[in-house]
Amino acid sequence: MKAIIYCRVSTEKDTQDTSIDRQKEELLSLAETHSMEVIKVIEERHSGYDVDRDGMIEALELLKDKKASVLLVQDDTRLGRGHAKIALLHEIKKFDATVFTLNEKGEPELSETDSMILSILATVEEFQRKLTNYKIKRGMQRAIENGFNPQDNLKNQEQGGGREKIEVPIDEIIKLRDKKLTFQEIASTLRGLGFDVSKATVHRRYKEHLENTHRNSNNT
Repeated sequence: MKAIIYCRVSTEKDTQDTSIDRQKEELLSLAETHSMEVIKVIEERHSGYDVDRDGMIEALELLKDKKASVLLVQDDTRLGRGHAKIALLHEIKKFDATVFTLNEKGEPELSETDSMILSILATVEEFQRKLTNYKIKRGMQRAIENGFNPQDNLKNQEQGGGREKIEVPIDEIIKLRDKKLTFQEIASTLRGLGFDVSKATVHRRYKEHLENTHRNSNNT
């Protein structure tokens, strides 16, 4: 089991050096006791009420990339305080990782309120995911009903639908717009085909196309 050690104090005072060193020493001992391989020790001086801490963001990236599956902290207040702690616990859970505290020799015990908030967050995210998938499906169905054939129209379809495509297919945007699809439906349709585009991007590219067309017509 691979782990990340996260040590935090809230001030830059030199007197906090002892706390950082003690946290690191105790967490290294905890990792050894539980046969965990420590891949990174992160030390940070930052308020626990903030989420955007460089050290914590680095830890989250390592967990997201599956470089480790456990985050070791002295107690859950070192992870964060207030809403920041809840937000971080939610993110860590999304990565199928766990927080292991020294004080509790395991996962932190959450209050009934904290557990309820985490449950609500998970429910909201699942609803948003289903809603996004529904929009993609609806946009695709409407495009096909209006005669759009992705296999015929998309030049790079052979790359596979699961592969992320950075380029924006302006020709397909024009075709779908001509079929009276909204910019949101066009964006959803293209995302379903693997293009990472937003409604704003589709609208901007289509507007640029119209401006270029108008400019070229004036020059002839």
